[in-house]
Amino acid sequence: MLVCGGGIYGAWTAYDAALRGLKVALVEQGDWASATSSASSKLIHGGLRYLETYDFKLVRKALKERRLLLQIAPHRVWPLRFGVPVYADSRNGTLKLKAGLTLYDTLAGFPDGQMRHRHFGRAQFSDHFPFLDEASLKGGFTYGDAQTDDARLVLELVAGAMAQGAVCVNYAKLLAWNEVRGQVCGATVQDGVSGITAQVRARQCVSTAGPWMAAIAPDQAWCRLSRGIHLVMPALQTGEAILLTAKQDGRVFFIIPWYGRTLLGTTDTDYRGDVDRVVVEEEDVAYLLAAANRYLKTGWTRQDVIGSYAGVRVMKQSDAAHPSDASRDWELKTTGNGLLYAIGGKLTSAREDAAVIVDTVCTRSGVAAGCATGGRDFPWKPPRKFEEWSDQTGAQAQRLGIDAECAKWLRRRHGVRIEQIYRLVGEAPQLAARIVPALPFIHADLLLCARDEMVVHLADLLRRRLPLLILARLDTAEVRRLAELVAPVMGWDEDRIAREVEACGP
Repeated sequence: MLVCGGGIYGAWTAYDAALRGLKVALVEQGDWASATSSASSKLIHGGLRYLETYDFKLVRKALKERRLLLQIAPHRVWPLRFGVPVYADSRNGTLKLKAGLTLYDTLAGFPDGQMRHRHFGRAQFSDHFPFLDEASLKGGFTYGDAQTDDARLVLELVAGAMAQGAVCVNYAKLLAWNEVRGQVCGATVQDGVSGITAQVRARQCVSTAGPWMAAIAPDQAWCRLSRGIHLVMPALQTGEAILLTAKQDGRVFFIIPWYGRTLLGTTDTDYRGDVDRVVVEEEDVAYLLAAANRYLKTGWTRQDVIGSYAGVRVMKQSDAAHPSDASRDWELKTTGNGLLYAIGGKLTSAREDAAVIVDTVCTRSGVAAGCATGGRDFPWKPPRKFEEWSDQTGAQAQRLGIDAECAKWLRRRHGVRIEQIYRLVGEAPQLAARIVPALPFIHADLLLCARDEMVVHLADLLRRRLPLLILARLDTAEVRRLAELVAPVMGWDEDRIAREVEACGP
C-alpha cells in the first residue's frame, strides 16, 4: 500500500495499515505536516458551532474521538476549557447557549466535571477573563474541549508507523501515478535531496495530499478549497481559550493559549490560488484584529502580531455562500484508475476516517484485519498512570535545573522520550537553558529533534519540531546561532548553514 501525503490523514492511514500487517510506504513531498496539518487551530474538539447547522452526526463523531484521544494519548492531547461570553447584543443569548452546551455535553456522553459546561454571572465571568470588555457583558459559560500540537501529533504517528515496519520518507515528491491496463499500480517518486527518482510498486494506492489532489483531479467540481489564517499574539491573563463571534459578519473565531502565546483565528475564505504558495494576506490580518478588538479592553495592533501562518483545507462541494457554513464531514472517493482519495475531514476525526480508508484497502486486497488504532495507546505514551508519571518527571526536571513550565511542555511534546532529553541535560547541564526566555523550549529539546526526528532543513526544526519561527521574532543572528548548534548533528558545513539560515528568512 502506497500513501501519498504526510499530513494527519496520511500519518493515521500509514499507522493503521502497518498495525494490520500491511506492507506500507508513506511519501511526503515536503516535511511531515508541512502544509494544512500544521496550520490548524491546534484543537481536538467536537465543533460546538456545528450544532447551529444541526450537524449532530459530525459533532458526535468528533466528540467520541476527542474522548478516545484523551485516553490513549494524554501526553499528546490535553483538556482545554473554552469561555463563551454573553453580551447584550450577542447573536446567541444565555438560554440558547445553555441549550447548545447541554446538548454538547450529552453528545459527548455526559463528560466528567472537567469537561462539563458551567455558567457564570457577569462579575464571575469578568474575573475569569479580565481582559474582556465588560460593557454590556451579561455573563458567560465555560465548557471543555482539548488541545494538541498538530505537527507533533503527525510526527508521532509517522514514528509509530515506522516502528511497525512502514517505510516513511519525507521530501519525496510524487511525480506521477503509474498505471497498468488503466489501473494505478504505484508511482514515480523523486528524492527531494538527491534528485534521484524511484519506481514504487503497490497493489493499492491512496492520496491523502489534500489540496494537491484537488489541483490534479480531472474534475474539480467535487471539492471546495478554503484558506484559514492564524495570528500569534502576546499572552493574555488566562490558561483557557475563548470562542467569539465576529461582529462584522457573525463568523466564529478563537483566542487560544499555546506555548505561552495566544493564537487568534481562524479566517475561512474560498481559495483559488497556488497551493504551493499559501500566504497570509493583510486583509485577513486586519479582519482578525478588528474582530478581536471588539471584545478586548486593550486592543491589539499590527505591531503586536508576533507571527502568522496560513493553510488550505479541502471540503466537499456545497452551495453554502461562505466556506464557514460548508460541511466539515469527510468522504472517501475513487478515481477511474482505482486510486483512493479523501475529501474533507478534521484533525480530530482523522483516525476514524483513516480506518475507513484501510478497511477499503483490506477489502480490496482480501486481507481480514480490523482496525487496531481505536484502543491502542500512542507510541510515546507513558506506560503507567499519567498523573504519577507527570509528577515523577517533574521532580526529575527540577533536579536537572529545567523549569516547571518547560518540563510541562517537554512531557506534552515527547511523552516517554523525555528521558532522552534528561540524559542530554545530565551530560551537558547548559542545555537546560531556554532558547528564547519567553518560550518553554530548551536547547536539549532542539538537539534531540535535530538528531532523531527526520529533520532535513532548518525550517523543519524551527517551524514544526519546535515552532519558534512563528512564536518568536528571531533575527538572523539568532537563527544562525541555532543552526550552528545543530550543525554537527546534521552534518552541515558553513555553506549549508548559510543556505539554511537564508531559507528561514521572511
